[in-house]
Amino acid sequence: MTASPGTSGAPRKTIHLAAHFPGVNNTTVWGEPEPAPGTGQSGGREAAQRLPLGSQIDFASFEHLARTAERGLFDFFFLAEGLRLREHKGRIHDLDVVGRPEAITVLSALAAVTEHLGLAATVNATFNEPYELARRLATLDHLSGGRAAWNVVTSSDAFTGENFRRGGFLDRADRYTRAAEFVATARELWDSWPAGAGRGRGAAPAGGFAHRGQHFDVAGHFSVPRPPQGHPVVIQAGDSSEGREFAASSADVIFTRHGTLEAGRTFYADVKARLAAYGRRPQDLKIMPGVTFVLGDTAAEAQERAAEIRRQQISPQTALLTLEQIWGVDLSRYDPDGPLPDIEPDYDAGLSQGRVQHGDPRAVVARWRALAEEKGLSIRQTVIEATGRQSFIGTPAAVADEMDAFVQTDAADGFILVPHLTPGGLDEFVERVVPLLQERGSFRTRYTGSTLRTHLGLAQPTRKDTAA
Repeated sequence: MTASPGTSGAPRKTIHLAAHFPGVNNTTVWGEPEPAPGTGQSGGREAAQRLPLGSQIDFASFEHLARTAERGLFDFFFLAEGLRLREHKGRIHDLDVVGRPEAITVLSALAAVTEHLGLAATVNATFNEPYELARRLATLDHLSGGRAAWNVVTSSDAFTGENFRRGGFLDRADRYTRAAEFVATARELWDSWPAGAGRGRGAAPAGGFAHRGQHFDVAGHFSVPRPPQGHPVVIQAGDSSEGREFAASSADVIFTRHGTLEAGRTFYADVKARLAAYGRRPQDLKIMPGVTFVLGDTAAEAQERAAEIRRQQISPQTALLTLEQIWGVDLSRYDPDGPLPDIEPDYDAGLSQGRVQHGDPRAVVARWRALAEEKGLSIRQTVIEATGRQSFIGTPAAVADEMDAFVQTDAADGFILVPHLTPGGLDEFVERVVPLLQERGSFRTRYTGSTLRTHLGLAQPTRKDTAA
Protein backbone atom coordinates (compact mmCIF):
# COMPACT_ATOMS: atom_id res chain seq x y z
CA MET A 1 0.00 0.00 0.00
CA THR A 2 1.55 3.32 -1.03
CA ALA A 3 2.16 5.85 1.71
CA SER A 4 1.33 9.47 1.04
CA PRO A 5 4.34 11.82 1.32
CA GLY A 6 4.77 14.49 3.94
CA THR A 7 4.29 18.16 3.13
CA SER A 8 6.78 19.45 0.52
CA GLY A 9 8.97 16.36 0.77
CA ALA A 10 9.39 16.77 4.55
CA PRO A 11 9.79 13.67 6.76
CA ARG A 12 6.55 11.89 7.55
CA LYS A 13 4.75 13.17 10.59
CA THR A 14 3.61 10.75 13.26
CA ILE A 15 -0.13 10.81 13.87
CA HIS A 16 -1.16 11.39 17.48
CA LEU A 17 -4.33 9.62 18.62
CA ALA A 18 -6.45 9.95 21.74
CA ALA A 19 -9.73 8.38 22.85
CA HIS A 20 -12.64 10.41 24.21
CA PHE A 21 -15.04 8.48 26.45
CA PRO A 22 -18.50 9.12 24.97
CA GLY A 23 -20.60 11.29 27.26
CA VAL A 24 -24.24 11.67 28.21
CA ASN A 25 -25.28 13.16 24.89
CA ASN A 26 -27.59 12.05 22.12
CA THR A 27 -24.48 11.37 20.02
CA THR A 28 -23.71 8.40 22.26
CA VAL A 29 -25.39 5.15 21.21
CA TRP A 30 -25.81 2.90 24.23
CA GLY A 31 -25.79 -0.30 22.22
CA GLU A 32 -24.66 -1.65 18.87
CA PRO A 33 -26.55 -0.24 15.85
CA GLU A 34 -28.57 -2.76 13.89
CA PRO A 35 -26.93 -4.11 10.72
CA ALA A 36 -27.47 -2.09 7.57
CA PRO A 37 -30.45 -3.40 5.60
CA GLY A 38 -29.48 -6.32 3.38
CA THR A 39 -25.94 -6.69 4.71
CA GLY A 40 -26.46 -9.03 7.66
CA GLN A 41 -23.43 -7.39 9.25
CA SER A 42 -22.49 -4.43 11.40
CA GLY A 43 -19.21 -3.03 10.13
CA GLY A 44 -17.57 -6.38 9.62
CA ARG A 45 -18.91 -8.08 12.79
CA GLU A 46 -21.78 -10.53 12.87
CA ALA A 47 -24.83 -9.22 14.72
CA ALA A 48 -24.60 -12.07 17.22
CA GLN A 49 -21.20 -10.78 18.35
CA ARG A 50 -22.38 -7.31 19.29
CA LEU A 51 -20.90 -5.88 22.49
CA PRO A 52 -23.05 -5.39 25.61
CA LEU A 53 -24.43 -2.04 26.68
CA GLY A 54 -22.08 0.30 28.49
CA SER A 55 -22.64 2.61 31.45
CA GLN A 56 -21.62 6.16 32.29
CA ILE A 57 -20.85 5.22 35.90
CA ASP A 58 -19.69 1.58 35.80
CA PHE A 59 -15.89 1.37 36.01
CA ALA A 60 -15.90 -1.57 33.60
CA SER A 61 -16.95 0.79 30.78
CA PHE A 62 -14.06 3.17 31.43
CA GLU A 63 -11.64 0.28 31.76
CA HIS A 64 -12.74 -1.33 28.49
CA LEU A 65 -12.25 1.83 26.44
CA ALA A 66 -8.94 2.69 28.15
CA ARG A 67 -7.50 -0.80 27.66
CA THR A 68 -8.54 -0.71 24.01
CA ALA A 69 -6.86 2.68 23.53
CA GLU A 70 -3.65 1.40 25.12
CA ARG A 71 -3.76 -1.74 22.97
CA GLY A 72 -3.98 0.64 20.00
CA LEU A 73 -0.92 2.59 21.30
CA PHE A 74 -2.92 5.81 21.70
CA ASP A 75 -1.38 8.83 23.39
CA PHE A 76 -4.11 9.44 25.95
CA PHE A 77 -7.62 8.74 27.25
CA PHE A 78 -9.84 11.81 27.61
CA LEU A 79 -12.77 12.50 29.96
CA ALA A 80 -15.17 15.44 29.73
CA GLU A 81 -16.80 17.16 32.69
CA GLY A 82 -20.31 18.18 33.68
CA LEU A 83 -20.70 20.30 36.81
CA ARG A 84 -24.48 20.57 36.69
CA LEU A 85 -27.24 18.43 35.23
CA ARG A 86 -28.60 20.18 32.15
CA GLU A 87 -32.19 21.34 31.97
CA HIS A 88 -34.64 21.94 29.15
CA LYS A 89 -37.96 23.69 29.71
CA GLY A 90 -37.34 23.45 33.46
CA ARG A 91 -36.79 19.69 33.48
CA ILE A 92 -33.57 17.70 33.97
CA HIS A 93 -32.20 16.48 30.63
CA ASP A 94 -33.10 12.78 30.50
CA LEU A 95 -29.65 11.47 29.54
CA ASP A 96 -27.88 13.30 32.38
CA VAL A 97 -29.53 11.18 35.06
CA VAL A 98 -27.32 8.20 34.15
CA GLY A 99 -24.47 9.92 35.98
CA ARG A 100 -21.53 12.25 35.39
CA PRO A 101 -18.68 11.10 37.67
CA GLU A 102 -15.66 13.21 38.63
CA ALA A 103 -12.85 12.75 36.11
CA ILE A 104 -9.67 12.68 38.23
CA THR A 105 -11.16 10.00 40.49
CA VAL A 106 -11.94 7.79 37.48
CA LEU A 107 -8.49 8.37 35.97
CA SER A 108 -6.75 7.53 39.25
CA ALA A 109 -8.45 4.13 39.12
CA LEU A 110 -7.49 3.70 35.45
CA ALA A 111 -3.85 4.43 36.33
CA ALA A 112 -3.80 1.05 38.10
CA VAL A 113 -5.02 -0.93 35.06
CA THR A 114 -2.96 0.81 32.35
CA GLU A 115 0.78 1.19 31.92
CA HIS A 116 1.48 3.70 29.13
CA LEU A 117 -1.76 5.49 28.29
CA GLY A 118 -2.01 9.19 29.14
CA LEU A 119 -4.92 10.17 31.41
CA ALA A 120 -6.59 13.51 30.62
CA ALA A 121 -9.18 15.08 32.90
CA THR A 122 -11.38 18.03 32.00
CA VAL A 123 -11.46 20.39 35.00
CA ASN A 124 -13.08 23.84 35.08
CA ALA A 125 -10.76 26.78 35.84
CA THR A 126 -13.70 28.94 36.93
CA PHE A 127 -15.01 26.82 39.79
CA ASN A 128 -11.76 25.41 41.21
CA GLU A 129 -8.72 26.87 42.99
CA PRO A 130 -5.06 26.54 41.88
CA TYR A 131 -3.62 24.95 45.03
CA GLU A 132 -6.29 22.28 45.33
CA LEU A 133 -6.30 21.33 41.63
CA ALA A 134 -2.51 21.49 41.22
CA ARG A 135 -2.26 19.06 44.14
CA ARG A 136 -4.76 16.60 42.63
CA LEU A 137 -3.10 16.68 39.20
CA ALA A 138 0.39 16.29 40.68
CA THR A 139 -0.86 13.30 42.65
CA LEU A 140 -2.32 11.70 39.49
CA ASP A 141 0.97 12.30 37.68
CA HIS A 142 2.86 10.51 40.46
CA LEU A 143 0.37 7.63 40.71
CA SER A 144 0.53 7.07 36.94
CA GLY A 145 4.28 7.54 36.52
CA GLY A 146 3.97 10.75 34.49
CA ARG A 147 0.79 10.29 32.46
CA ALA A 148 -1.53 13.06 33.73
CA ALA A 149 -3.10 15.79 31.61
CA TRP A 150 -5.48 18.65 32.36
CA ASN A 151 -8.04 19.84 29.81
CA VAL A 152 -8.66 23.44 30.88
CA VAL A 153 -12.21 24.68 30.38
CA THR A 154 -13.90 27.87 31.54
CA SER A 155 -17.44 28.98 32.33
CA SER A 156 -19.28 32.26 32.77
CA ASP A 157 -22.52 30.35 33.25
CA ALA A 158 -24.46 31.51 36.32
CA PHE A 159 -26.67 28.40 35.99
CA THR A 160 -23.65 26.15 36.63
CA GLY A 161 -22.37 28.61 39.21
CA GLU A 162 -25.43 28.06 41.42
CA ASN A 163 -23.79 24.79 42.50
CA PHE A 164 -20.86 26.76 43.97
CA ARG A 165 -20.44 29.16 46.86
CA ARG A 166 -19.61 32.17 44.73
CA GLY A 167 -22.14 31.34 42.04
CA GLY A 168 -21.91 32.99 38.63
CA PHE A 169 -19.49 35.61 39.84
CA LEU A 170 -17.22 35.64 36.80
CA ASP A 171 -17.92 38.02 33.93
CA ARG A 172 -17.64 36.35 30.54
CA ALA A 173 -14.84 38.73 29.52
CA ASP A 174 -12.72 37.51 32.45
CA ARG A 175 -12.93 33.79 31.88
CA TYR A 176 -9.75 33.44 29.81
CA THR A 177 -7.74 35.88 31.93
CA ARG A 178 -8.59 33.81 35.00
CA ALA A 179 -7.80 30.56 33.17
CA ALA A 180 -4.42 31.85 31.98
CA GLU A 181 -3.51 32.99 35.48
CA PHE A 182 -4.81 29.70 36.91
CA VAL A 183 -2.52 27.66 34.62
CA ALA A 184 0.45 29.92 35.37
CA THR A 185 -0.19 29.64 39.13
CA ALA A 186 -0.48 25.84 38.97
CA ARG A 187 2.85 25.70 37.17
CA GLU A 188 4.43 27.89 39.85
CA LEU A 189 3.19 25.44 42.48
CA TRP A 190 4.54 22.42 40.59
CA ASP A 191 7.91 24.18 40.24
CA SER A 192 8.06 25.22 43.91
CA TRP A 193 9.30 21.86 45.19
CA PRO A 194 13.13 21.93 44.94
CA ALA A 195 14.99 18.98 43.48
CA GLY A 196 15.51 16.37 46.20
CA ALA A 197 13.32 18.14 48.73
CA GLY A 198 11.03 16.17 50.98
CA ARG A 199 12.01 12.73 49.65
CA GLY A 200 13.07 10.75 52.69
CA ARG A 201 14.22 11.42 56.20
CA GLY A 202 16.60 14.34 56.56
CA ALA A 203 15.78 15.77 53.14
CA ALA A 204 15.59 19.50 52.62
CA PRO A 205 12.16 21.07 53.29
CA ALA A 206 9.76 21.72 50.46
CA GLY A 207 10.08 25.07 48.77
CA GLY A 208 7.61 27.87 49.30
CA PHE A 209 5.48 29.73 46.79
CA ALA A 210 3.87 33.13 46.62
CA HIS A 211 1.60 34.32 43.82
CA ARG A 212 0.03 37.79 43.75
CA GLY A 213 -2.20 38.40 40.75
CA GLN A 214 -5.52 39.75 39.54
CA HIS A 215 -7.46 36.57 40.31
CA PHE A 216 -5.31 34.71 42.86
CA ASP A 217 -3.37 35.74 45.96
CA VAL A 218 -1.86 32.59 47.45
CA ALA A 219 1.26 31.77 49.43
CA GLY A 220 2.56 28.79 51.36
CA HIS A 221 4.24 25.44 50.76
CA PHE A 222 3.09 22.91 48.19
CA SER A 223 2.37 19.46 49.63
CA VAL A 224 3.30 17.18 46.69
CA PRO A 225 6.78 16.71 45.13
CA ARG A 226 7.27 18.03 41.61
CA PRO A 227 5.37 15.81 39.13
CA PRO A 228 7.36 13.28 37.06
CA GLN A 229 6.54 15.25 33.88
CA GLY A 230 7.53 18.52 35.54
CA HIS A 231 4.08 19.81 34.63
CA PRO A 232 1.13 17.60 33.65
CA VAL A 233 0.23 18.15 29.98
CA VAL A 234 -2.18 21.07 29.51
CA ILE A 235 -4.98 20.72 26.95
CA GLN A 236 -7.29 23.54 25.89
CA ALA A 237 -10.58 23.23 24.03
CA GLY A 238 -11.77 26.14 21.93
CA ASP A 239 -12.03 27.66 18.49
CA SER A 240 -12.64 31.34 19.31
CA SER A 241 -9.94 33.96 18.86
CA GLU A 242 -9.55 34.15 22.65
CA GLY A 243 -9.29 30.38 22.85
CA ARG A 244 -6.67 30.22 20.13
CA GLU A 245 -4.59 32.88 21.87
CA PHE A 246 -4.89 31.11 25.20
CA ALA A 247 -3.77 27.85 23.59
CA ALA A 248 -0.81 29.55 21.91
CA SER A 249 0.32 31.07 25.19
CA SER A 250 -0.36 28.25 27.64
CA ALA A 251 -1.40 24.88 26.19
CA ASP A 252 0.42 21.77 25.02
CA VAL A 253 -2.57 20.41 23.05
CA ILE A 254 -5.61 22.14 21.59
CA PHE A 255 -8.83 20.11 21.23
CA THR A 256 -10.76 21.68 18.40
CA ARG A 257 -13.43 21.23 15.71
CA HIS A 258 -13.23 21.72 11.97
CA GLY A 259 -15.25 20.06 9.28
CA THR A 260 -13.07 20.02 6.16
CA LEU A 261 -9.45 19.56 5.18
CA GLU A 262 -9.20 23.19 4.05
CA ALA A 263 -10.76 24.52 7.27
CA GLY A 264 -8.29 22.41 9.22
CA ARG A 265 -5.32 23.83 7.34
CA THR A 266 -6.53 27.37 7.91
CA PHE A 267 -6.99 26.77 11.64
CA TYR A 268 -3.65 24.96 11.90
CA ALA A 269 -1.73 27.77 10.21
CA ASP A 270 -3.42 30.44 12.32
CA VAL A 271 -2.74 28.82 15.69
CA LYS A 272 0.82 27.75 14.89
CA ALA A 273 1.61 31.31 13.72
CA ARG A 274 0.60 32.67 17.14
CA LEU A 275 3.21 30.63 19.02
CA ALA A 276 6.26 32.76 18.15
CA ALA A 277 4.87 35.71 20.10
CA TYR A 278 5.23 33.59 23.25
CA GLY A 279 8.69 32.26 22.44
CA ARG A 280 7.32 28.87 21.42
CA ARG A 281 7.98 26.60 18.44
CA PRO A 282 5.35 24.96 16.20
CA GLN A 283 6.06 21.54 17.69
CA ASP A 284 5.31 22.84 21.21
CA LEU A 285 1.53 22.75 20.59
CA LYS A 286 -0.31 19.76 19.14
CA ILE A 287 -3.57 20.41 17.28
CA MET A 288 -6.00 17.49 17.69
CA PRO A 289 -9.58 17.93 16.46
CA GLY A 290 -12.32 15.76 17.87
CA VAL A 291 -13.68 13.43 15.19
CA THR A 292 -15.90 10.41 14.72
CA PHE A 293 -15.46 7.45 12.39
CA VAL A 294 -17.64 4.80 10.78
CA LEU A 295 -16.14 1.76 9.07
CA GLY A 296 -17.55 -0.68 6.53
CA ASP A 297 -16.28 -3.44 4.29
CA THR A 298 -17.27 -1.25 1.33
CA ALA A 299 -17.80 2.48 0.94
CA ALA A 300 -21.53 1.93 0.45
CA GLU A 301 -21.81 -0.17 3.59
CA ALA A 302 -19.96 2.48 5.62
CA GLN A 303 -22.25 5.24 4.35
CA GLU A 304 -25.37 3.22 5.14
CA ARG A 305 -24.07 2.37 8.58
CA ALA A 306 -23.25 6.03 9.22
CA ALA A 307 -26.76 7.04 8.16
CA GLU A 308 -28.28 4.51 10.54
CA ILE A 309 -26.10 5.75 13.40
CA ARG A 310 -27.21 9.33 12.75
CA ARG A 311 -30.86 8.21 12.78
CA GLN A 312 -30.25 6.58 16.16
CA GLN A 313 -28.52 9.68 17.49
CA ILE A 314 -31.25 12.05 16.31
CA SER A 315 -34.58 10.54 17.28
CA PRO A 316 -37.77 12.51 16.51
CA GLN A 317 -37.81 13.74 20.12
CA THR A 318 -34.13 14.75 19.99
CA ALA A 319 -34.69 16.62 16.74
CA LEU A 320 -37.43 18.76 18.34
CA LEU A 321 -35.36 19.32 21.48
CA THR A 322 -32.38 20.45 19.39
CA LEU A 323 -34.54 22.86 17.44
CA GLU A 324 -36.12 24.23 20.63
CA GLN A 325 -32.67 25.04 22.00
CA ILE A 326 -32.08 27.33 19.00
CA TRP A 327 -35.60 28.67 18.42
CA GLY A 328 -36.13 29.31 22.14
CA VAL A 329 -39.82 28.31 22.00
CA ASP A 330 -41.88 25.20 22.67
CA LEU A 331 -42.18 23.27 19.40
CA SER A 332 -43.89 20.15 20.75
CA ARG A 333 -46.90 20.67 18.45
CA TYR A 334 -44.69 20.39 15.35
CA ASP A 335 -44.16 17.17 13.42
CA PRO A 336 -40.43 16.23 13.40
CA ASP A 337 -41.00 14.75 9.96
CA GLY A 338 -42.57 17.99 8.76
CA PRO A 339 -40.97 21.28 7.63
CA LEU A 340 -39.07 23.71 9.86
CA PRO A 341 -41.35 25.99 11.89
CA ASP A 342 -42.30 29.22 10.18
CA ILE A 343 -42.52 31.14 13.49
CA GLU A 344 -39.79 33.55 14.56
CA PRO A 345 -37.35 32.37 17.23
CA ASP A 346 -37.12 33.90 20.70
CA TYR A 347 -33.37 34.21 21.10
CA ASP A 348 -33.52 35.48 24.69
CA ALA A 349 -35.88 32.83 26.09
CA GLY A 350 -33.22 30.68 27.79
CA LEU A 351 -35.21 27.49 27.26
CA SER A 352 -32.12 25.30 27.80
CA GLN A 353 -29.65 25.62 30.68
CA GLY A 354 -26.17 24.19 31.02
CA ARG A 355 -25.48 23.60 27.32
CA VAL A 356 -22.60 24.97 25.29
CA GLN A 357 -23.89 27.06 22.39
CA HIS A 358 -21.82 27.00 19.22
CA GLY A 359 -22.23 30.13 17.13
CA ASP A 360 -24.76 32.94 16.88
CA PRO A 361 -28.28 31.41 17.01
CA ARG A 362 -29.52 33.92 14.43
CA ALA A 363 -26.90 32.72 11.98
CA VAL A 364 -27.71 29.09 12.80
CA VAL A 365 -31.42 29.64 12.12
CA ALA A 366 -30.67 31.32 8.80
CA ARG A 367 -28.29 28.55 7.76
CA TRP A 368 -30.67 25.77 8.74
CA ARG A 369 -33.59 27.38 6.92
CA ALA A 370 -31.50 27.74 3.78
CA LEU A 371 -30.32 24.11 4.05
CA ALA A 372 -33.87 22.80 4.55
CA GLU A 373 -35.23 24.83 1.64
CA GLU A 374 -32.42 23.86 -0.73
CA LYS A 375 -32.72 20.12 -0.05
CA GLY A 376 -36.37 19.85 0.94
CA LEU A 377 -35.54 18.53 4.41
CA SER A 378 -37.82 17.89 7.36
CA ILE A 379 -37.01 19.04 10.91
CA ARG A 380 -35.35 15.72 11.75
CA GLN A 381 -33.48 15.52 8.46
CA THR A 382 -32.21 19.08 8.89
CA VAL A 383 -30.90 18.39 12.40
CA ILE A 384 -29.26 15.15 11.24
CA GLU A 385 -27.48 16.90 8.36
CA ALA A 386 -26.57 20.11 10.21
CA THR A 387 -25.25 18.76 13.50
CA GLY A 388 -22.84 16.01 12.41
CA ARG A 389 -19.29 16.20 13.73
CA GLN A 390 -16.41 15.89 11.25
CA SER A 391 -16.36 12.16 10.52
CA PHE A 392 -14.19 9.73 8.62
CA ILE A 393 -16.53 7.32 6.86
CA GLY A 394 -15.40 4.48 4.60
CA THR A 395 -13.40 1.29 4.42
CA PRO A 396 -10.51 0.98 6.89
CA ALA A 397 -8.04 1.75 4.08
CA ALA A 398 -9.96 4.86 2.99
CA VAL A 399 -10.20 6.14 6.56
CA ALA A 400 -6.48 5.55 7.13
CA ASP A 401 -5.68 7.42 3.90
CA GLU A 402 -7.87 10.39 4.79
CA MET A 403 -6.60 10.71 8.36
CA ASP A 404 -3.03 10.49 7.13
CA ALA A 405 -3.70 13.24 4.57
CA PHE A 406 -4.96 15.58 7.30
CA VAL A 407 -1.75 15.17 9.27
CA GLN A 408 0.76 15.08 6.43
CA THR A 409 -0.70 18.26 4.84
CA ASP A 410 -0.81 20.25 8.11
CA ALA A 411 -4.52 20.22 8.85
CA ALA A 412 -3.93 18.51 12.22
CA ASP A 413 -1.25 16.82 14.33
CA GLY A 414 -3.62 14.01 15.22
CA PHE A 415 -7.15 13.30 16.39
CA ILE A 416 -9.22 12.77 19.50
CA LEU A 417 -11.56 9.97 18.48
CA VAL A 418 -15.11 10.15 19.84
CA PRO A 419 -16.71 6.72 19.30
CA HIS A 420 -20.48 6.66 18.94
CA LEU A 421 -20.77 3.45 20.93
CA THR A 422 -20.07 2.88 24.64
CA PRO A 423 -17.88 1.10 25.63
CA GLY A 424 -16.79 -0.92 22.57
CA GLY A 425 -16.84 1.76 19.90
CA LEU A 426 -13.05 1.99 19.62
CA ASP A 427 -12.38 -1.73 19.19
CA GLU A 428 -12.97 -1.85 15.45
CA PHE A 429 -10.73 1.16 14.78
CA VAL A 430 -7.86 -0.39 16.73
CA GLU A 431 -8.27 -3.73 14.96
CA ARG A 432 -8.76 -2.46 11.39
CA VAL A 433 -7.30 1.05 10.98
CA VAL A 434 -4.31 1.25 13.34
CA PRO A 435 -2.39 -1.54 11.50
CA LEU A 436 -2.85 0.33 8.21
CA LEU A 437 -1.50 3.57 9.69
CA GLN A 438 1.47 1.61 10.99
CA GLU A 439 2.10 0.13 7.52
CA ARG A 440 2.24 3.69 6.12
CA GLY A 441 4.88 4.64 8.70
CA SER A 442 2.51 7.24 10.16
CA PHE A 443 1.86 5.67 13.57
CA ARG A 444 3.99 4.09 16.25
CA THR A 445 4.39 0.33 16.48
CA ARG A 446 5.30 0.47 20.18
CA TYR A 447 5.52 2.97 23.01
CA THR A 448 9.05 4.36 23.21
CA GLY A 449 8.68 6.27 26.47
CA SER A 450 6.80 6.11 29.73
CA THR A 451 5.30 9.61 30.02
CA LEU A 452 2.57 11.40 28.12
CA ARG A 453 5.00 14.17 27.18
CA THR A 454 7.17 11.55 25.52
CA HIS A 455 4.20 10.14 23.58
CA LEU A 456 3.32 13.62 22.31
CA GLY A 457 6.91 14.65 21.54
CA LEU A 458 6.78 17.52 24.03
CA ALA A 459 9.83 18.84 25.83
CA GLN A 460 10.19 18.57 29.59
CA PRO A 461 9.33 22.01 31.05
CA THR A 462 12.18 24.00 32.54
CA ARG A 463 11.85 24.55 36.27
CA LYS A 464 11.35 28.19 37.22
CA ASP A 465 12.41 29.65 40.56
CA THR A 466 9.20 30.27 42.50
CA ALA A 467 10.57 30.47 46.01
CA ALA A 468 8.50 32.62 48.35
